Amino acid sequence: MGIESLVIFLIIGALAGWIAGALVRGSGFGILGNMVLGILGAFAAGLILPQLGFTVGGGFLAALIHATLGAVILLVLVRLVKRM
Repeated sequence: MGIESLVIFLIIGALAGWIAGALVRGSGFGILGNMVLGILGAFAAGLILPQLGFTVGGGFLAALIHATLGAVILLVLVRLVKRM
């Protein structure tokens, strides 16, 4: 992975975290926390979703959909763990 790919991955993950924070009600992690969780969720989704057969194609929009889905799942899981 080149530096350009890494920067694009981080931008998409941060954007996905911001979107996920808007979608998940009461996440309470703030914009920066949501962006960090978005980057982690994007990484996890990039590994797991294709293995489950969930693909939406290639390109920026597909990467954003995958990353946002991963970020939403991760935000919900972290919120559930935080409540315990």
